[in-house]
Amino acid sequence: MTAERTTRSRRPEPERSDRLRTEAAEAISRGAAGRNPGSSPRALNRISLPDSPIRLPDADVLFRRALGDRAGGRALGRLGEAARAFEDERFQDARRILNQLVERTAEVPEVLELLGLVHYRMGHWRAGAKRLEAFRELTCSTEQHPVLADCYRAQRRWDDVEVLWVELRDASPSAPLVTEGRLVAAGAIADQGRLAEAVSLLEKGWKIPSRPRDHHLRRAYALADLYERSGATPRARELFTWVRGHDGGFADVADRVRSLA
Repeated sequence: MTAERTTRSRRPEPERSDRLRTEAAEAISRGAAGRNPGSSPRALNRISLPDSPIRLPDADVLFRRALGDRAGGRALGRLGEAARAFEDERFQDARRILNQLVERTAEVPEVLELLGLVHYRMGHWRAGAKRLEAFRELTCSTEQHPVLADCYRAQRRWDDVEVLWVELRDASPSAPLVTEGRLVAAGAIADQGRLAEAVSLLEKGWKIPSRPRDHHLRRAYALADLYERSGATPRARELFTWVRGHDGGFADVADRVRSLA
């Protein structure tokens, strides 16, 4: 889900970053069960993002600037340890390391980003939002907007979800990233009981791709789920069947098709 408009590589291990981002994106689809509509605070007053992310030095450079060469090198190694702990779902270990780093290097975006993802995976919605808001402001990037929006979705901060979705949609960094944001935005609308609007958001611009990728399947699955919830059973069955045809092991799609047969 790496944004195409990102102008630099901020992480010491980009391949691991892609896996971490995919893992966080998958967590988004798990997040909405049981949320109820309710009153929502107004959206935060955020600075507007420029047309493209800010070009910042790599983490190695930022660590060494803040801590000196020797301590900066150790900090970079600790960031790698935290990333591995996150990948292994040892979230307590990752949080402990990152909390130590963020106290001394709060201007290193990799630390803020990964700590925000750790809090998100632990269900610490406010803490996750705090770190990912700082990441957004520091980098002027929309890379973690879907996760940030889902943190607000969990808190029923509907206006913040909408603002972040519009910001991501207008930036259009990549199709997978925009799709993740669309799924969160539609889920938040559905959480408020506005199923028709949620369906409309997922249907907008949707067409069956000739060569579906994972984000196409995720969108189709979410749309089929909304069809079923809104009573459009034939449409739900058709779309679930299409997803199953391309990936029979996708989520619980095989069971969904059987239940609608």
